Amino acid sequence: MFPPTELVSRLSQTLTLDPGDVISTGTTAGIGAKQTPPVFLQPGDRMEIEVESVGILRNSVGTRGDA
Repeated sequence: MFPPTELVSRLSQTLTLDPGDVISTGTTAGIGAKQTPPVFLQPGDRMEIEVESVGILRNSVGTRGDA
C-alpha cells in the first residue's frame, strides 16, 4: 500500500531506526480476513523470514499465556 521510502519516513518520525533494523511488511492481497473462507494464524503455526546471507527468523504462534 505504501512505497518503502514512505514506510521508512513514517517510521522514522516516531522511532529511531538504526543500521541493521528490519522493517517487516506483508502483502495486502494476502491477508487472511479477505480470503474465502477467512484464514487466521492458529497456535502451532510457524512463520519464517529469511534474509539472504543473514539467516532465518522463525516464530511459532502460541496461546495466550505461553512463555
